[in-house]
Amino acid sequence: MRKAPRQARSREMVERIISAGRSVLVKDGYDAFSTNRVATAAGVSPGSLYQYFPNKTAILDVVIDRYWEQVAESVAASLADRIGGTGTNAVRDTVDALVAALEADPALLRVMAEELPVARNKSRRGVLEKRVSDLAAIYLAARPEASRRPSPAITAWVLVLSLEALATRWVLDQPPNLERDQLIEEMVALVMGYLQG
Repeated sequence: MRKAPRQARSREMVERIISAGRSVLVKDGYDAFSTNRVATAAGVSPGSLYQYFPNKTAILDVVIDRYWEQVAESVAASLADRIGGTGTNAVRDTVDALVAALEADPALLRVMAEELPVARNKSRRGVLEKRVSDLAAIYLAARPEASRRPSPAITAWVLVLSLEALATRWVLDQPPNLERDQLIEEMVALVMGYLQG
């Protein structure tokens, strides 16, 4: 951001610009994303937009960061709430939280997964993966009886990446023969089989 907004009116304008940036990104896609389109959608002049954001990349960065932070916060909160729980129910609740976080904004997820250049999205998605992997590793290390795998950190990494990929593809593809509850049960079976296998 070019300058940090200090007054309430300025903060509202920045939020309006960010919200418009998200809308333009979803509606028009990454390739058509521009500061002029964002300014129009926000109802501000391009000059006003440039007071806070030097270019379209700065707006994109905030939109992308906020998206992955929201997903990470939702999943991490669910996992942290269940850190004292054990077994299938704790796994089911955490998997459900992951699917819910990704299906909360499928249009933006589609742009993130299918349109953004890999380099632009990778480090931000990595924040989600690391945060959830770290919590899962702590959980597994504190409960050695929960897993037969030799390394809690490696086990957590494998599970987080596998479950994220499955949940993302389910949200984006909406396979007609796989209902949400069935997906959750399959993901739980995958986790439990991997931990106990």
